[in-house]
Amino acid sequence: MVPSEENQLVPKEVESAAEEPRVLCIIQDTTNSKTVNERVTLNLPASTPLKRLFEDVALKVGYVNGTFDLMWGNGDSVNDTQSPLDQNSEKTVLDAGFEPGKKNFLHLTEKDGEQPHIMPEESGTTDDNAQDRFIGPLPREGSVGCTSDYVSQSYSYSSVLSKSETGYVGLVNQAMTCYLNSLLQTLFMTPEFRNALYKWEFEESEEDPVTSIPYQLQRLFVLLQTSKKRAIETTDVTRSFGWDSSEAWQQHDVQELCRVMFDALEQKWKQTEQADLINQLYQGKLKDYVRCLECGYEGWRIDTYLDIPLVIRPYGSNQAFASVEEALHAFIQPEILDGPNQYFCERCKKKCDARKGLRFLHFPYLLTLQLKRFDFDYTTMHRIKLNDRMTFPEELDMSVFIDIEDEKSPQTESCTDSGAENEGSCHSDQMSNDFSNDDGVDEGICLESSSAAERISKAGSEKITQEDIKKTYGGSSGSRGYYSSAFASSTNAYMLIYRLKDPTRNAKFLEAHEYPEHIKQLVQKERELEEQEKRQREIERNTCKIKLFCMHPTKQIMMENKLEVHKDRTLKEAVEIAYKLMDLEEAVPLDCCRLVKYDEFHDYLERSYEGEEDTPMGLLLGGVKSTYMFDLLLETRRPDQIFQCYKPGEVMVKVHIVDLKTESVAPPISVRAYLNQTVSEFKQLISKATHLPAETMRVVLERCYNDLRLLNVSSKTLKAEGFFRSNKVFIESSESLDHHVAYTDSHLWKLLDRHANTIRLYVSLPEQSPGSQFRRAVCQKPSGDSGNLDEACERVKGPVGNMKSVEAILEESTEKLKSLSLQQQQQQQEGDNGDSSKSTEASDFENTESPLNEIDSSASAENRELENQIQISDPENIQSEERSDSDVNNDRSTSSVDSDILSSSHSSDTLCNVDNAPLPLANGLDSHSITSSRRSKANQGKKETWDTAEEDSGTDSEYDESGKSRGEAQYMYFKSEPYTADEGLGQGQKWLMVHVDKRITLSAFKQHLEPFVGVPSSHFKVFRVYASNQEFESVRLNETLSSFSDDNKITIRLGRALKKGEYRVKVYQLLVNESEPCKFLLDAVFAKGMTVRQSKEELLPQLREQCGLDLTIDRFRLRKKTWKNPGTVFLDYHIYEEDINISSNWEVFLEMLDGVEKMKSMSQLAVLSRRWRPSEMKLDSFQEVVLESSSVEELKEKLSEISGIPLENIEFAKGRGTFPCDISILEIHQDLDWNPKVSTLNVWPLYICDDGAVIFYRDKTEELMELTDEQRNELMKKESSRLQKTGHRVTYSPRKEKALKIYLDGAPNKDLTQD
Repeated sequence: MVPSEENQLVPKEVESAAEEPRVLCIIQDTTNSKTVNERVTLNLPASTPLKRLFEDVALKVGYVNGTFDLMWGNGDSVNDTQSPLDQNSEKTVLDAGFEPGKKNFLHLTEKDGEQPHIMPEESGTTDDNAQDRFIGPLPREGSVGCTSDYVSQSYSYSSVLSKSETGYVGLVNQAMTCYLNSLLQTLFMTPEFRNALYKWEFEESEEDPVTSIPYQLQRLFVLLQTSKKRAIETTDVTRSFGWDSSEAWQQHDVQELCRVMFDALEQKWKQTEQADLINQLYQGKLKDYVRCLECGYEGWRIDTYLDIPLVIRPYGSNQAFASVEEALHAFIQPEILDGPNQYFCERCKKKCDARKGLRFLHFPYLLTLQLKRFDFDYTTMHRIKLNDRMTFPEELDMSVFIDIEDEKSPQTESCTDSGAENEGSCHSDQMSNDFSNDDGVDEGICLESSSAAERISKAGSEKITQEDIKKTYGGSSGSRGYYSSAFASSTNAYMLIYRLKDPTRNAKFLEAHEYPEHIKQLVQKERELEEQEKRQREIERNTCKIKLFCMHPTKQIMMENKLEVHKDRTLKEAVEIAYKLMDLEEAVPLDCCRLVKYDEFHDYLERSYEGEEDTPMGLLLGGVKSTYMFDLLLETRRPDQIFQCYKPGEVMVKVHIVDLKTESVAPPISVRAYLNQTVSEFKQLISKATHLPAETMRVVLERCYNDLRLLNVSSKTLKAEGFFRSNKVFIESSESLDHHVAYTDSHLWKLLDRHANTIRLYVSLPEQSPGSQFRRAVCQKPSGDSGNLDEACERVKGPVGNMKSVEAILEESTEKLKSLSLQQQQQQQEGDNGDSSKSTEASDFENTESPLNEIDSSASAENRELENQIQISDPENIQSEERSDSDVNNDRSTSSVDSDILSSSHSSDTLCNVDNAPLPLANGLDSHSITSSRRSKANQGKKETWDTAEEDSGTDSEYDESGKSRGEAQYMYFKSEPYTADEGLGQGQKWLMVHVDKRITLSAFKQHLEPFVGVPSSHFKVFRVYASNQEFESVRLNETLSSFSDDNKITIRLGRALKKGEYRVKVYQLLVNESEPCKFLLDAVFAKGMTVRQSKEELLPQLREQCGLDLTIDRFRLRKKTWKNPGTVFLDYHIYEEDINISSNWEVFLEMLDGVEKMKSMSQLAVLSRRWRPSEMKLDSFQEVVLESSSVEELKEKLSEISGIPLENIEFAKGRGTFPCDISILEIHQDLDWNPKVSTLNVWPLYICDDGAVIFYRDKTEELMELTDEQRNELMKKESSRLQKTGHRVTYSPRKEKALKIYLDGAPNKDLTQD
């Protein structure tokens, strides 16, 4: 903006100061939480003394000079080793170490430990009269002020609290609203518009003030003129537009906003004095004419305009117009209509050459010029911004643009009358520019920039100079400073507003005493609100905010909240606030509560505040800070207790008493100790607290997980032993012989080790009795098994032949454990360990404790808590219950009865999800790597096999090669008891609560669960339950439960568990011509060494029973599945793990065949073809084509055979994306890469090396159907709906630009306005 020539306020030394180097200072106020993220910037001459620097900072932040220190900072960190700057020094900032042209970071800190004093209001701002002198336009040689050329990226509201010394107030950028701020600032600096807006009076009885656009603009202008803040929010204005918060993130065009806002104001101002204000100020007239060059006849019409759009660069030219004047001449330059563009002359009655152009008839009082810097690049098909240089003058002579012939017309006369005195010239009074990026704070009155990282728009503390204006011309010439390089395009002028120079009409801004009465009332109202806001900020500035914890005395849960208390409140008052905040009125009396210093991270009580009940909280907490390094705990006690004194320097120790006889660990007792105490003194301290003898006391310190240290050196200090703020110790004071045993071999160590590793799990047992299913599973003779069926059933008749309910098993286990205990005692007396004559029944329950033993008073401690050794008495019995690895290899088929168990529910075998979406594989492999290309295998001439023992298959055998249990000779704690489920946990199901050592293997854990499930461990599966009740099957039997934690849930499901070399496979049906080509069928088990034909034989009965598909083995095939894409066709003789790589959670396609299988060899290639018929605008169904080679010529021949298209007319293209490679029929003819110039299919750009590729083909002589607009729109709707449903089409779509709208009656109806 170039203001008027009145009230010259620019200092004379500004020209010389501009040549002096300047120092950019960035000051961060670290004294409280509200200002810790604030950045105050000063751009000072290098000759500024340090004393003046302190004065300027004090004025900026509103502190009394002398009550704060400035220290060097490095970004966000403070260097404590340096001393504060001398605030009384006359040394210049350059001599003090400040660097010109760079960012100099300073931290504003407390002085002598005291908070800076707030500057009284009257000393921080000018008086009203002085303030009024700044309202209105500034001198032309100066410019609208601003802060420095830099703004921090972290913006804080407190940075807008103090008004700039120029007297102007800026606007806060909501997000991407720089275009809005530019327009608002321009309108505010237009006296005629502002004064007319002030004269309009809002009637609250007729309209809601929130949705009234004129009223909110009026309020904003009043605040811009009278507020003492540095910048004002524009949210109330945008809310009156009907915008929500998302609109702030939409970039719009400032010229479009100007038009829409003016339309909205005209609608709101109907039937008022301001009804025609916009037209009076901004509307001009022009003539649009066409003149015949033969007879001279001219046809014309009169148009009105609110702005003139000027192109930066003519169409097809690389050279931009040099100035606004050139662009105006080009705007009215007529064009010749000739050739096919001839004009039909009404007088000549024929088409003639003609001249077409525009003539200005009347210029508005406020002339708006839009520089069209946004253009469309037809090469890249993207919108671009033109940053070419275009100059504009301060005064624009428009008389040369009015045609002499039109001056005689009424319109021309009115124009010359209005500007006759000044020969039609207009004064350059306002200008505004708008940019595409938005960050930081817009404090600009006219010039505005969006690059907050390097520059802040000028408004508030400095004057805009002529150099600043020249930088908005664009281009790259000249020195740019902060505007250079990437930021050059952000400072180009986009919209210019010129005011007519007419002393009789040029208005001045209304002074305060000239305000209408309703504006005076509004000013008073806004001042009161501002004062109230200031008082509230002052309260927050002096409020301590700290985390507060409290262990509820009755609920016994740790509660957390935030305590907010004024720094002058006493500790006693703070306790009352915390007492109410934690809602303890009904739980404990107030006098039984106190606040103590607390470290929540270490669960450590640092100190108590005895005798400081009347001390202000500001002193106790060390002042008002943004964050505290400690917390507060609201401690409670019973009325008969007294509070313990916590002294600084003490450490807290949680002492657990261990009873070796009952093998129990008691809840902790808190003890306070000092780090310089010896172990001997510490034992005496514990002895007093626990009343246990110190002489026989053993103390074990748990420093971290599984780190149990015996404190046996009495003279060592606690600090040397590794004590910290909060510690956990275990003590034992019995006189047992365990004292004389080495610590790591002692009963104490084993008990503590078990205690540290024991977790609590909740196990959901199967709901139904497994009797009938299990009897069938273990007694059915497997196909190909030569064993005696009767013998097999007889072997298992003991433990499982007469199956009982889970409740019966729980009841029976007590008696069995008693008899087992007697047997073990007899064996020890006879010296017979591992007697092979043990019954199968006994071995089944051998190391499992019944939960009901605790009820039986005669049960021994060993029966209450067993530390078991997993043993298998007779390896032959195991072989009778489960097939050995050799049996698995010999018998590749799963019995139909096993299939019944295995086919329970596909969702129970892997992560449950309703969409049956494929999941990542357990071993981290993606489905592409599961099956290596059979083409490459054929070329290699050798087989690749994977070792599936433990690494890949995801399953392990429960027994090693010798037939011994993997869990043998490992003592692992296991204890279980019935559990009644709470609400939401699964009421109606049978639950066990299990305490188990998490170092136990899954195999041993399953064997412990056998008595409760009722079937051997090989015939049930373990599922770990995650959040949202998602389940994963745990299949690695040799892995421990170390990944489990307390209160994890486990679900047991019946079904044969996988053995070594077996894989669970998901089978999907491939339906190539269906809308959903991938359909889940069932789960199956494939084994290493099994052929594809054997797996198909096993699938037949399952498909019949579970899916109702009655197929023959030669009428379907299996093929590779990669996501939803069909891949390699598996031939019947292929062997899993030899020809086909397989892994856990594998997925395959089952495809039904119409005829005999055509795929016979690995050298063949099967592709899916689909014909495109452009004359009918439709696609035919898929047809499979089997090729003997990868020749393009053979492919064309096959396509010609099935379609009847001559070979020379065949054109084909490879489909894109996921099967079925959907594409719109409106795009397929042009978008696909038709007829690639290759001779083989396995090279770029086709890369067809495996089965399942999609090929589109067409007859190149077939013409594309010509569609009417109506047909095209109809097809577009259908295709859009179809592709949206299938979800296969994935294309990049940039963010849609929303149309700029202003809603006159509040927010829009969301349902009606959605596109």
